[in-house]
Parts: sequence; C-alpha cells; structure tokens
Amino acid sequence: MSDVKGVEVNIMGREFTIACPPEEREGLLNAVNYLDKKMCDIRDSGKIVGAERIAMMAALNLAHELLTTRSGGVDIGGMKGKVARMQSMVDGALAEQNKLF
Repeated sequence: MSDVKGVEVNIMGREFTIACPPEEREGLLNAVNYLDKKMCDIRDSGKIVGAERIAMMAALNLAHELLTTRSGGVDIGGMKGKVARMQSMVDGALAEQNKLF
C-alpha cells in the first residue's frame, strides 16, 4: 500500500492540502487545474458572486459534462468522421507535396 501524502493545491486563490497517494498526484493536479479554470471562468463572467455559489455552479457544470458524456451526448461517430476527413485532407496535401519532389 502506498503512503498517502498531503498535496498543496490552490483553487481560485485559496490554499488547500489534500491527501493523495503519490501515484495519483498527477491526476489530482490535473483535476485541480480543471476545477480552478472552471471556477475562475465563472467568477470572471461577473454573473455569480461568492466562492460558495461559484463552487456550486462549477460542480453543476462538471456534473452535467460527466453525465452528458456518459449518456452518449458526445457524438463519437461524428468525431470519427471529422478525424477521417481531416486525415484525408492531410493525405491529399502530402500527396501533392510529394509530386513536387
């Protein structure tokens, strides 16, 4: 079992110490950075005031993103189609460039 250590993080200008195993540190820091950006975006919009309300709105937004992704709200087929079209465009451009040499 790994040793759990305190990781110092900063969310919207406030310092927190969060217990975290070393192997999960990078994931925690990514989550903290994502949450901090969401909260700062909400704060900077000027529509919501107060850290508690900003945190609540960020939590609701993140829950919505998660549930949309889980329920298939992300159009994977559409994304695959776009990637395939972009790949074709790149292949075409490379083929044209190869003709020059």
